[in-house]
Amino acid sequence: MIVVFKANAKNEEKLQLKEALEQRGFTIHASNGVNASLFGIVGNTSTLEPEEIYRYKCVERVMRVQEPFLGAYRPERGVIEWEKLSIAIIGMGLMGGSYAKVFRKLGVGQIIGVNRSPEALLEAQRLEIIDVAMREPGPALKLADVVILAIYPEDMVGYVKKMLPFLKKKCIITDIAGIKNNMIAEIQELLPEGMEFISGHPMAGRQASGIGMSDASIFHNANYIIVPSEKNTPEVVSWLETLAHSIGCRNTVRVSPEEHDRTIAYTSNLTHITAVAIMDSASYNEKTKYFVAGSYKDGTRVADINPELWCNLFMKNKDKVADEVERYIEQLQLWHKALREGDAETMKELMRKAAARRKELY
Repeated sequence: MIVVFKANAKNEEKLQLKEALEQRGFTIHASNGVNASLFGIVGNTSTLEPEEIYRYKCVERVMRVQEPFLGAYRPERGVIEWEKLSIAIIGMGLMGGSYAKVFRKLGVGQIIGVNRSPEALLEAQRLEIIDVAMREPGPALKLADVVILAIYPEDMVGYVKKMLPFLKKKCIITDIAGIKNNMIAEIQELLPEGMEFISGHPMAGRQASGIGMSDASIFHNANYIIVPSEKNTPEVVSWLETLAHSIGCRNTVRVSPEEHDRTIAYTSNLTHITAVAIMDSASYNEKTKYFVAGSYKDGTRVADINPELWCNLFMKNKDKVADEVERYIEQLQLWHKALREGDAETMKELMRKAAARRKELY
């Protein structure tokens, strides 16, 4: 059970309630969020009526923690009953903010935003895309049916350890990490029976970062990669596929962690390195901007990059990324040789092959 206090609640009044509940054998977890202070009541709360708590004038709301099957998923209808869900988003940056915006449009019953920086939380509140703001995990997470990890990959395992004491038993956890490695197995080993972590990766985003760049439409027609393991139930895998299509994604694909990281090294990591390399070329000068047209803009769009995030992604996947750089160098050497030798036929064949593959993508 969760108790939400009024904004002007006095500490003395909250202490009186805490002592009264502890005398009845309940354990109380207190949390002071950005926009609300809460009590999480642990114990057999079926013996506790909300009316008993409402007698304290400092109380604004009392909520029982429900555990709907698979996040209000109805597999026979292929739909998620969004209005019945409470979803927590860990990390209110570009992707976390975009999830919050699309969930608000879908009519999610409650959206909890968690972020260490108060600025992002205040902006999310201003935009009215979250209902509860928290800087650290706390009792309010007991309300969450679903938790989405929208934080750096290296932080995920540690963060799951930190928030586990506050999660309900049948919570579904998913992520958006661009690198998987051993992260999936490590998180799944931490979880109690009945709680599932199903890994995912929406192929969506923008070259800039921060909640100010977030947009619900970034998921429109995007692809969503799902990385299930033997510890995932078919129902939860199907649930994530339904979620992906509901937020606007066109395709979903199921792959292993190894296949995910190998393919991402080619389709994402290599293209970002290429864009950065073009912008860092010695050919760049003060007149370059006057010679820029569509191809240069398209080819370098993702060079406006978040160095901390992408360096981490490259390093976590460094062997596979290095393999793709080698293959790219091999292609460039073909071009270098054909140009030096004036081999027009080789160049035409390289372009015809590339054009045919490009057409297959769309």
